[in-house]
Amino acid sequence: SHRRAIPGLRRCLSGSSWPLPFLNWSKETIMSNLVKFSGANLPVATLSTALRTLESAAPMQTVILKMDKTGHWVFGADQTEVEPDTTWAVNPFSFVHGFIAWGEGEVLGEKMAPVTQPLPEVDAAPPNAKRGWEMQVGMSVKCLTGEDEGLEARYSTTSVGGKRAVQQLAIAIATQVEKDPSKPVPIIKLGKDFYTHKSYGRVYTPVFQVVEWVSMDGEAEAEAEAAPAAEAEEGPRRRRRAA
Repeated sequence: SHRRAIPGLRRCLSGSSWPLPFLNWSKETIMSNLVKFSGANLPVATLSTALRTLESAAPMQTVILKMDKTGHWVFGADQTEVEPDTTWAVNPFSFVHGFIAWGEGEVLGEKMAPVTQPLPEVDAAPPNAKRGWEMQVGMSVKCLTGEDEGLEARYSTTSVGGKRAVQQLAIAIATQVEKDPSKPVPIIKLGKDFYTHKSYGRVYTPVFQVVEWVSMDGEAEAEAEAAPAAEAEEGPRRRRRAA
């Protein structure tokens, strides 16, 4: 095998400080993982040095990534549909938690903090907040393949299914760091699952499928090269999905 690098990945990996985030909303469920994680021998100096090189990098625009009610992954104000089978790098330093208050299609208030810090304190919810303060979690990702390669995106969610998916990914990162601290960055594909709700029918939930782990520099041990696939003919531009 040989090493391969993912171009531009290092620029994606910025945001919060060490240690690697760990989502501990359900202490009873993941306490054992938290104990293992806290005892891992992590290359703090190496990772910190890699992250500090980003200070001189030019700021990049970040779009909002989400799953719509029909189970499609979309991003940006135009609700551009994500290409199937694209891979995304997750910034392991970018996990946040906090609260958000929604009105009629607009954000009335939002308070977020890195998961290495306690949940932020909130006062009374804004008067027109339909559901008051809702707990929200989020993370940053970067597209590595397809026509959206290089796209920086932010995924935030208040749904039970979305928070569970982010939590499972955080547990996977903690487990991976214990096994191999040199490759803490998960490369994922954006998937979906669903369940049937008695009132709302089919409800889609996000799935983050980890396909490999890479270093902070975007390097991984590449397996034997597979036979090159035939290039597909360029299809029509993806349509914009309704919000």
